[in-house]
Parts: sequence; structure tokens; C-alpha cells
Amino acid sequence: MISLPSGGFLASRDPHAAVRVAVRATDPLDHAGLLTQLRESPEIELAEDVEDADVLVVVAEDGLPELPAADRPLVLITDRPRQAELWRAIEHGLAVLLPRPAATPARLRQAITDAHQGRGDLPGEELGGLLRGLVRLHEEILAPRDLALSGLGPREADLLRMLADGLSTVEIATRMAYSERTVKNILQSLLSRLGLRNRTHAVAHALRHGLI
Repeated sequence: MISLPSGGFLASRDPHAAVRVAVRATDPLDHAGLLTQLRESPEIELAEDVEDADVLVVVAEDGLPELPAADRPLVLITDRPRQAELWRAIEHGLAVLLPRPAATPARLRQAITDAHQGRGDLPGEELGGLLRGLVRLHEEILAPRDLALSGLGPREADLLRMLADGLSTVEIATRMAYSERTVKNILQSLLSRLGLRNRTHAVAHALRHGLI
């Protein structure tokens, strides 16, 4: 089992309260069956809207349904997902991947609890495939552009750390041995690429996503 970063997903609720779960499925029978199963669990409260849920459970029969923004953990029940589907699920908050044959009521309840408490679980084969994909991503796309997996280049990360420490443009230029114009150009390029408004927004974005 792997641990997920604390923060974003963990709800600030009574730990003994029922976990609010929303269900989505590509097959209507899967959806109805899962709802019936979860209704029998006193520690789970079904949520009609994803926005009201602590955890989203998705059953994918043939491809993924439309997924909401990744502001809650996702439990995905599926058989041998394609790599592209797995990446998409991760972008939308994947915490636990549960093969369909293993999705017993007890195992599903445990998966929901794990996701809600910030613990992740991916089968070894899928995890190995993801790691190989990350290696290819770094070698073929990021490294040639001098970017890290965080999406930041070394200079950008250093600049954001110094901004977070309260340094001015002049002080950053001195420390980096760059001109003020170069520092401003690095920052402007970063703001434009990430769609950020200003240096305060950039620092907040980096801290919120654990980039610095």
C-alpha cells in the first residue's frame, strides 16, 4: 500500500462520521448494484452529487465515464485498464484501483476507507506500468525541455522558492547571478505556461501542489 499526500483530499470531518460516497458507472446495472450494496453499509452515506461526496467510486466496464475535477479521492473498479485510462484516472484523483473480481463488499468498504483516509493502493502490475510511463515521460518529453516531473524547470523552482521566502526581484537576480530582466522573463514564462496571474498566485500554486 502507498500513502497519498495529506491535505487536498482528507476531509476535516468527524472521523467517526459516515463517509459520503458518490457512485458513477458506465453500465446502469453496475450502478444500481453498487448503490444497493453500499446502502447496506452503515459506515457509508450515499451522495447524489459528486460535489457532496468524500469519495467517488467509479465502475468502468468499457472505458471511463466522464469524471469530475480531482478534488476528492477516486476508487476505480475495472479490469485491466488501458494505460491512457489509468493516466486519466490519476489526473482525476485515483487513490485505489480495485480489480472487478476482487471487489467484494468487504474489500470495497476497505478501499473506500483507505481512499478517505489518504491511503492509496494500486496493483503491482499497474504500478509498474505507471513507473515505466513516468520514465518515458521524463526521458522523451521533460528532460529535453529541462523540466522536472513537477512541470517546473530547475530555475523556475529556485525562483519560486526565493519568492516564497520573500525575496525581491533584485535579491533573486543577485542570488541567481542573473539580470533583473532575466528573472522577470523566467517568471513571466512560468506564469504564462501555468495560467497564473502574478507572483503571489504562482507561489500559492506551487505550495498548494507541493512543487516547492
